[in-house]
Amino acid sequence: MFKRVLIANRGEIAVRVIRACRELGIETVAVYSEADRTAMHVKEADYAYPIGPPPSKESYLVMDRIIDVAHRSSAAAIHPGYGFLAENAGFAQRCRDEKLVFIGPPPEAIDAMGDKVAARAVMRQANVPVVPGSDGTLATAEEVEAVCQRIGFPVMLKAAAGGGGKGMRMVQQAEELQSALRAVRSEAKSSFGDDRMYVEKFVTKPRHVEVQVMADQHGHCVHLFERECSIQRRHQKVIEEAPSPIIDERTRTEMGKVAVQAAQAVSYVGAGTIEFLVDADRHFYFLEMNTRIQVEHAVTEMITGIDLVKTQIEVAAGQPLPFRQKDLSIRGHAIECRVYAEDPYNNFFPAPGKITFLQPPGGIGVRDDSGVYSGSEVTMYYDPMISKLVAWGNTRDEAIHRMRRALDEYSIHGVTTNLAFHRWVMEHPRFLAGNFDTNFIAQEFHGFLDGAPASHTEAALAAAAIALRDRELERSARQAQGHPGQHPRSLWKNTARREGVRS
Repeated sequence: MFKRVLIANRGEIAVRVIRACRELGIETVAVYSEADRTAMHVKEADYAYPIGPPPSKESYLVMDRIIDVAHRSSAAAIHPGYGFLAENAGFAQRCRDEKLVFIGPPPEAIDAMGDKVAARAVMRQANVPVVPGSDGTLATAEEVEAVCQRIGFPVMLKAAAGGGGKGMRMVQQAEELQSALRAVRSEAKSSFGDDRMYVEKFVTKPRHVEVQVMADQHGHCVHLFERECSIQRRHQKVIEEAPSPIIDERTRTEMGKVAVQAAQAVSYVGAGTIEFLVDADRHFYFLEMNTRIQVEHAVTEMITGIDLVKTQIEVAAGQPLPFRQKDLSIRGHAIECRVYAEDPYNNFFPAPGKITFLQPPGGIGVRDDSGVYSGSEVTMYYDPMISKLVAWGNTRDEAIHRMRRALDEYSIHGVTTNLAFHRWVMEHPRFLAGNFDTNFIAQEFHGFLDGAPASHTEAALAAAAIALRDRELERSARQAQGHPGQHPRSLWKNTARREGVRS
């Protein structure tokens, strides 16, 4: 086992890795930008080194600085977390060249699955079903139009180097094609420096379901069942759960088998995720592979009892998987809500600021993976995620009720959050019934909580304000009538008492 590991990341995933290392008896090295000098991962690590200014391109994305810190701190391995350099084949190769263990798949696997068009070709050869579309990248608008006419509208235009919901557009009809094509190429060029693209048939009422895989260096590969990730906003996941409410046992077995085939086709090692689109008839198609630990890995941990991050580290150290497929089973149901500093009233615009008070929920079946604390600054430089709130229950219904309770307990001040939005989803009839797809938010969310009652806290504050105003008016009236000493019945009781609740 490694003596010391460097975490090339920040926020909640850096804290998550530090905790896993601590349980394994491994010392940890944090790196931080100037904006993160007082961040939680810096406080929690055994050692911490500055690596540059706040912009990630000048700090967390600078390979030379991270490699230099690894050598100076005598770290034997680097855990990339997710985002930043986690799926950069060049960084994985640099680690190999510098005699540092990259806690992730080999660079060849990252390279094979990083290009979406190449990945589709590999999956076809491995007999993994893929969405109908172009066989390769398309260079001209005429080629794009020809493929679209062949497979029929609606279609998805996608950047070959895309990811994270960027570089893709759904096109309903031919008249929209040219403007969508320009937009996709522009976004792909600015986000990835690569404007190559391809076309896929748009799956009607698609569900986004992914399968967690784990493979060691000794030829063993297993799946740890599926996660439902269809509650998305602009192709970004917001709420995830495991298992999926629409996947039956037969489909689950088949998807798991196909996911293992996909991983083995690229000689995969470590934790990875095979993402599928599932149509209304439960036909599933390969979408892409994420060659890293996923943001939503916690829901899989909750239903399997497997620590995926610790297993990642053990596998990278050369140890065989401590379990086989027959040892794995689903226990209960887990739901994750991504808590962001963003404003649901303003199109979910990021709302950076200082957290003046933070008290996360607790209790049985509740887990909050966070990278902040009271006094932390949510800056404009990075993703505004505050934490991942997870609730587990014996059934999906119990997990939903527990999540509602946890959301109500979550207390945070100083920044605007999306907690109320999550409460709205947890009450929505379609979500409760499991009857949703990737278009759920676009179809159902109109502004904000239309017709929903205010919370008890908001009602109490409003009542207190009204009571104070009325009391001042009555006091002024009594004084005007020469009766300053009389006290009327409590206006708080008159105004704020809820029906059926004794004062």
